[in-house]
Parts: sequence; C-alpha cells; structure tokens
Amino acid sequence: MTRGACALMEANMSGSKESLAGRVLTMTELVSYQEGAVISRTLIDKKIGTLTLFAFGEGEGLSEHTVPYDAFIHILDGEAEVTIAGTVHQLTAGQMIIMPADRPHLIKAVKRFKMLLVMIRS
Repeated sequence: MTRGACALMEANMSGSKESLAGRVLTMTELVSYQEGAVISRTLIDKKIGTLTLFAFGEGEGLSEHTVPYDAFIHILDGEAEVTIAGTVHQLTAGQMIIMPADRPHLIKAVKRFKMLLVMIRS
C-alpha cells in the first residue's frame, strides 16, 4: 500500500499539540512503527516550512509526486529506496538526500524505516 503526497500530514501520530521546544529528545523515539502503515508526527509547522518525522512499515511508501520546493530527508533507522526522476537511490540510517523542487520522486520502505523530512517553502 502506498500513500500519496496529499496524505503526508494526515497520519499525525499524536493528537496533542504538546510543545517539544526547549526539550532534549531522541527523534527515533518520537514516532513508532505500525505494521502496514506510514505514521507521521509534525515537529514544526510554520509558513516557511515543516519538520516531520515518519515511520514506514516494511513495503510501505509514498507514491510518486512533485512539490514546488526542495525536500530534504534524513534516514534515522532502517532502509529506504528513494526514486528521483527515475533514478533509484538506496539509503540507510545516517544518510540523507535532497529531492529537488518540481522533480517527481517516490519513497519506499525496503525494510521498515524512520526519517526526518524537512521542507523549506521560501
């Protein structure tokens, strides 16, 4: 099962609006794996951009889409396959990639994985 770009923010893991500012936190502990699902937790949501954590169950992904600004992902745990304009990239924990604006991309969990997505809109 894959999720489209419009679904990026809909599966927010926590309904609470508890502020994380000023606290020491471990990113991998802020979002949990759920079999057969893509779980997200928005850390910062501002007009100029967002920081969102994701946990992808094995085989899950986000279907091909484009956005009008660069998107940065950092793999925190596991293994992902990121395809940008037809070129496939294998990423593991500690690696990152920038997906250029207006270029089609998709993300798939080779093994379950967690990532931080940073989108800057201006």
